[in-house]
Amino acid sequence: MNIRIPPSPNVDEATGEYATSARVTVERWRDGKREAVDDVVAEEVPIALEYNGISHAVMMATPADLEDFALGFSLTEGILAAPGELYECEIVPGCEGVQVQMRIATERFVALKEKRRNLTGRTGCGLCGAETLEQAVRHPKAVAHDGARFTIAQIHAALEQMQGGQRLQQLTGATHAAAWLDEEGKIVLVREDVGRHNALDKLIGALAEARTDFARGALIITSRASYEMVQKAATVGIGFIAAISAPTALAIRLAEETDVTLLGFVRKQGHVVYARPHRMR
Repeated sequence: MNIRIPPSPNVDEATGEYATSARVTVERWRDGKREAVDDVVAEEVPIALEYNGISHAVMMATPADLEDFALGFSLTEGILAAPGELYECEIVPGCEGVQVQMRIATERFVALKEKRRNLTGRTGCGLCGAETLEQAVRHPKAVAHDGARFTIAQIHAALEQMQGGQRLQQLTGATHAAAWLDEEGKIVLVREDVGRHNALDKLIGALAEARTDFARGALIITSRASYEMVQKAATVGIGFIAAISAPTALAIRLAEETDVTLLGFVRKQGHVVYARPHRMR
């Protein structure tokens, strides 16, 4: 979803909406020769997440699918336990960024205030602003053991299939994507963002809004499998993660702890199983 804002360099003149990309003139050098050409680059803007009138986090993100982002972030960060605890979500655009104003259940808001967290996130950073080690390293409960199972052929096919849903990546080459593979082995949803965590939150938010059973599918990501990616997935009950790049040691330990099947380096040439292979068939 593109966001409407007052006129600024970030507005798509054709639609009046907050643009997710911009056209710029660049110098391109090839074989020692220079030429001036038009290029398309991804936009990123500050997204301020507010709960019951209190600012909680400012994330740099692609200004698209922000309702999905708000719900997904709220669930994966443990602010909400269920989608129904988010009562309202209003997108308030401005020239410098976007405010996402949410109204949540009183019980959840009280718990949020007790955490006394004030995050300032940057692209690729999921822990900025955590005040204690306990806040930085959360341990979700184990996911359902009897979730969906997949063949490696289905996982490899999914990586190729999801490329068709990466419109912004095709335009700019600058975004990550997170995709959902259903039990039948089909990619049913893709979300993109300049930040890998944001892309995952957007996907989880959209799936949660659709009341998806997170045990009955797999997560495919076009990035490394960092600890935060496994933590976010496990928090909502996703038990299968396939990443195009490597995991970290902490991500592997958390996947083992939460019973998440974790694959890395999933490419045409092969793959590596790092944790809990029982969901492979």
